[in-house]
Amino acid sequence: MLKQWFLRVLTVLLLTALLYWALRNAPLGEILASLRLLTLAQIGWLLALNSLIFVLITLRWWLILRAESRRVPFLPLIGYRLAAFGLSYFTPGPQVGGEPLQVLYLQKNYGLTFARATSAVIMDKLLEFLANFLFLALGLAAVVQSGMLTASATQFNLALLPLLALLLWPALHIALLLARRHPISALLRLFQLHLPRRSGLAKTLRLLIVSEHLAGLFCRRHLKSLLLALGASLLVWIGMVYEYVFMLACLRAELDFQQALASLTVVRLSFLMPMPAGLGTLEASQVFAVTAFGLPAALGLSLSLLMRARDLLIGGLGLLLAGQGFRKAK
Repeated sequence: MLKQWFLRVLTVLLLTALLYWALRNAPLGEILASLRLLTLAQIGWLLALNSLIFVLITLRWWLILRAESRRVPFLPLIGYRLAAFGLSYFTPGPQVGGEPLQVLYLQKNYGLTFARATSAVIMDKLLEFLANFLFLALGLAAVVQSGMLTASATQFNLALLPLLALLLWPALHIALLLARRHPISALLRLFQLHLPRRSGLAKTLRLLIVSEHLAGLFCRRHLKSLLLALGASLLVWIGMVYEYVFMLACLRAELDFQQALASLTVVRLSFLMPMPAGLGTLEASQVFAVTAFGLPAALGLSLSLLMRARDLLIGGLGLLLAGQGFRKAK
């Protein structure tokens, strides 16, 4: 009991320190100045739109869980997904890191085995990547067509080829799972051959192998749920594109749809940089994007600050929820 309380207090302290660090490094004064450019109605609509987007993100995960575990309710998952987002947002890299927390919530609160909970998170992440990579492929085409990089278009097109091949991975992985092929398991078994059977790493690899096989079973047994979850993931991106276009309209930025899509693509690419919360890279990406289309750099800064306010609000709330521990919602 004492150990559990110690771990909970330590978790709260670490998450609080992380939240303080993020807020200390965020340009809060500039964020407030940018928010003053918006009306209360516009801010209210952006908050409502982001709430809807997050509900759709949770819906995708719930559809996957609901197919095989009907005792997992929807509403508590929103809080769990927020907590996972909070950890992922402040983790260096492409916004991953909160997935183990999702697994722990399912295992502790609803009795799912680690393997089954992990397989549900793997499927959720695969569908998220599939929608993300589909958007990036369309967005990169918009970057080329919009003339954002006209000075080096040929070199950029050549650089896109390996990236576009990478973007096919989620769709290919799901297709292989449907065909009873398990590529991650095949790769991990090569590492297993060189590990002691009882080592912690070997047990982790076995868990991932079992989880991928369970994900494959889900694809084959619950094709309808898979398609519905994919539909929810695509709706998330429709909402995110609409939100970005709406923010441009609020700040009176004169960009057509193709230019807006190219600019949003640069934003998403900025989060692939190894910086927690995309600090610095988000702001630089938006200044670059708008100036490439002949608009003032101040507009790019206002856009990035508006997005920063949104992400800090959601990510900060997620960290606070994560700090509350694993109490089951009734």
